[in-house]
Amino acid sequence: MGKILLIDDDTAFLKLLEEYVEERFPGLHVLTCNDPIKCLASITDDLDLMLVDLEMPGLDGAKVLSYAISKGVDKNRIIILSGRDADYLHERFPMGSCLAVLNKYEGRQKKVLDMILSALERKSPAGENACRPPSGS
Repeated sequence: MGKILLIDDDTAFLKLLEEYVEERFPGLHVLTCNDPIKCLASITDDLDLMLVDLEMPGLDGAKVLSYAISKGVDKNRIIILSGRDADYLHERFPMGSCLAVLNKYEGRQKKVLDMILSALERKSPAGENACRPPSGS
């Protein structure tokens, strides 16, 4: 089962994303945390994917990204989420610094996240037999 860690201080967004992933990608196991400092203990090298909010009080997503990489998480398994525009995000996180940077409020970005989650689910042992509702459900 693919293991995903979601870190975001916006509890409403965090809950929405958690429910979305659990409903749409049942072959994935979701862990959530709304306090970036407390989340550090959950960052281990066995994570299949991390989604991290860029702007959080106490510890921003860029620092969480650096910490995760230092703990052995592959940078290509980390996505930075933000409400900032794409130009800002790509300047702050150049290609190769993480898997992706996504604007969490832009609908087109959801398609990118869906592709990543779908690929992860297919690769996970449980994902091979997982039933997913048809598109548009």
